[in-house]
Amino acid sequence: MTDSAARAAAVWAALSASHDVADHWVQIDAQAVAKGQPGPEGVKACAAHVATYTATQAAALYAANRLLGLRLDWRRAALGLAISAGTHYIADRQGGHWRDPEPRGVVRLAAATGHAGWLQRDPGAGYLMDQSWHKGWLAVAAAVIGGGSGAK
Repeated sequence: MTDSAARAAAVWAALSASHDVADHWVQIDAQAVAKGQPGPEGVKACAAHVATYTATQAAALYAANRLLGLRLDWRRAALGLAISAGTHYIADRQGGHWRDPEPRGVVRLAAATGHAGWLQRDPGAGYLMDQSWHKGWLAVAAAVIGGGSGAK
C-alpha cells in the first residue's frame, strides 16, 4: 500500500466519523427543520449547519494529522473540506423534501436514476439517500486530501 493510500484511508475514517458526529450531534434541531425551506431562512439554516459540520470535520482532520503523523498538505485538506462542505450543502438544501411529488435538486437526480418509487414508498429512503450521497462525496474528499506526497 502506498503512503497516499494509507493517508487517504486514515482521512476517510476521520471524515466519516466526524460526519456522523456533525450531522447527528452538532447539528441543532432548528437547523435540521429549516435547512430545506425555500428562501433566506432555509439558506441561513443550511449554511449554519454546514459551517459547524465543516468545523467538526476540520477538527477531526487536524487531530488525525497530528496523532497519526499523516503529513497532510493544508491546500489539499482545504480543497477536500470544500468538496465535503459544498456537496453537503447541495444535498441538505433538500432536507425534508425527498418525498415531494415535484422533485428538485438532488431529489430530482435520485428520481431520474430510478429511485422515485422507493422514495415515495419508504419513509426512511430519503435519509438513506442523503447519507449515501454524503459518504460518497467523503470518499472523494478523502482521496483528494490523502493523495499526493504529503505536506509541502
